[in-house]
Amino acid sequence: MRRLSVLLVVLLCLPGSAPGQDAPFSRMDVFDLAWAENPTLSPDGEHVVYERRGMDVMEDRRTTALWIMDADGSDHAKLTNRSAGESSPRWSPDGTRIAFTSSDDPHGTEIYVHRVESGNTTRITQMETAPGGLSWSPDGRHIAFSAHVTEDEPQLVSPPDKPEGADWAEAPRVETRLNHEADGVGRLEHGYDHLFVVPADGGPARQVTSGAYNHSSGPVWTPDGETLIFSANRHENWERERRNSELYAVPVEGGEITPLTDRFGPDYHPRVSPDGERIAYLGYDDEIQTYQLTHLYVMDVDGSDVRRVETGLNRSIADATWDAEGGGLYVQYEDHGLGNVAHTTLDGDTTLVADSLGGTTIGRPYGGGSFTVADDGTVVFTQTDPHHPAELAVTRRNEDATQLTDLSGPLLDRRALAPVEEIEYTSSVDGREIQGWVMRPPNYDPDRDYPLLVEIHGGPITSYGPHFSPELQLYAAAGYVVFYPNFRGSTGYGAEFANLLKNDFSGGEYPDIMDGVDRLIDDGVVSDDSLYVTGGSAGGTTTAWIVGQTDRFRAAVAQKPVINWISKTLGADNYYGYANYRYPGQPWENPMDYWEVSPISVVGNVETPTMLIVGDEDRRTPTWEAQQFYHGLQLRGIETAYVEMPGASHGIASRPSQLIGKVDHVLAWMERYR
Repeated sequence: MRRLSVLLVVLLCLPGSAPGQDAPFSRMDVFDLAWAENPTLSPDGEHVVYERRGMDVMEDRRTTALWIMDADGSDHAKLTNRSAGESSPRWSPDGTRIAFTSSDDPHGTEIYVHRVESGNTTRITQMETAPGGLSWSPDGRHIAFSAHVTEDEPQLVSPPDKPEGADWAEAPRVETRLNHEADGVGRLEHGYDHLFVVPADGGPARQVTSGAYNHSSGPVWTPDGETLIFSANRHENWERERRNSELYAVPVEGGEITPLTDRFGPDYHPRVSPDGERIAYLGYDDEIQTYQLTHLYVMDVDGSDVRRVETGLNRSIADATWDAEGGGLYVQYEDHGLGNVAHTTLDGDTTLVADSLGGTTIGRPYGGGSFTVADDGTVVFTQTDPHHPAELAVTRRNEDATQLTDLSGPLLDRRALAPVEEIEYTSSVDGREIQGWVMRPPNYDPDRDYPLLVEIHGGPITSYGPHFSPELQLYAAAGYVVFYPNFRGSTGYGAEFANLLKNDFSGGEYPDIMDGVDRLIDDGVVSDDSLYVTGGSAGGTTTAWIVGQTDRFRAAVAQKPVINWISKTLGADNYYGYANYRYPGQPWENPMDYWEVSPISVVGNVETPTMLIVGDEDRRTPTWEAQQFYHGLQLRGIETAYVEMPGASHGIASRPSQLIGKVDHVLAWMERYR
């Protein structure tokens, strides 16, 4: 069997379909996926604009365009005739115009305004860097936004003048910043993010904030149009306070910036009440924990009388929007793998409005999603299920939701997809209930034996859910039973559960995962002699840890893993954010605390054939992390392979062909040992 090509082996294992039957989901189907993101309702609730996402097979990239429809799903059409990427739509207060950002050559990313009645679209900015966080003034005459203001790079020496026509090397680059690079971006431009205001009909943008601080959050206006409220960290030690931020107020015409909050912890996402008297916002008191619940707060517009809204959810609030009366807010949160929208009064009387929110993370079954509310109480949100990515749905309080779009139906309704079944089991560590999901191959035959592929989520402070996942559908179509659990440390189960991995990652999640595997074996779903494991990011780290603990798996693929917490903590783009939150002290203070939970410490135990997959431009888990494990296995003579995705950052499957290539390599490696 091993003499056959990898591609042939994989293709032979794909289930077939008789003529007339729906075919399984296949690799090239990835390019035909379509889904909705970031809907925004007109103020009167009559129309909705959203980002329609897809894949371009010729340019191998994800695409986005703005589409508009009536709130009942009718009159569905592309908003403009532009072919460039469009995103971040924002309705004007009177509902006659839509501001958005768009990127094209030669302008780069700029702000455009589309007039709904005439259909005319006009570019209104000429910025050196991309604008973001668009916000209309109450009178519709201006738009506030944030953008980066570049500064010269530091120099320690003055180089000599080169002769005319000489071809010298580039000058040395000097770095003095704590935060100087970002995954997916690379080396950060010098300078700071500031707030601007531009006339809605076009004209010069005017900078509102100043100082050596970043003001990158989206600003919001007070109803009188005189003040912008925003989140930033303007403390002296801001660079080293990674999670800390305050709310500030600044006059639109410029002037003194006034802090409205003052505590150690993040305060962000301000929303001014309709009467202009209160500000709702999100945040928490930072207690130096791995995970902390994000709460909803309300205060007077001058920063006084701060009080936390006790929603009773015991879940992190991800978004909040005032209702039209100003008596409560719509909030978004995650619970047991599902995204929800609820309405809460200021007294904490909370009622569910919509569930199954998500479907915007195309790849693995993470949550995501967003919602929008009109003045009349109409709610539009991104709705998902195990067999479809995000579609738009509409609802109101105490009403059932109605699906508005069917973007992926023409493809996925004609595919034999793997069903997704919830499973609950008990952890052998402490008796906690663990939730997970099982996907059986299309056309599953209970009399056949199937291999089990365990797929582990990243984070680890995130979660999976019963969401559409092209990657996992491809695994199931190749004949695997796929199991993906939300082990301890996952979000959506309360603060205490999510914080269980403090000082215990890797290691703490391992028994929860294996308990789920044993449950499936005991139930007769799979057998003990055909187990495989993979995962990405933190899931890749756990995969590498697992094969250092047990030889029960026939093969493993660790994708973009952390292998050595000492080198990761001192070398990744977010190196300054781990000490004390994940592990006690800095690596040089407590090296063994870092070492003992690093997969490199158990590489000498590994007997499982293990592949490592990374992006060669990954700065979150850089290539030398995976290489340490690969080199260790090579030195020990353990079967291994190292795969690099050229041009890929930590989002290793952001391009369609990379998503396909990653899955192909996982399956090819597993098939060698089936």
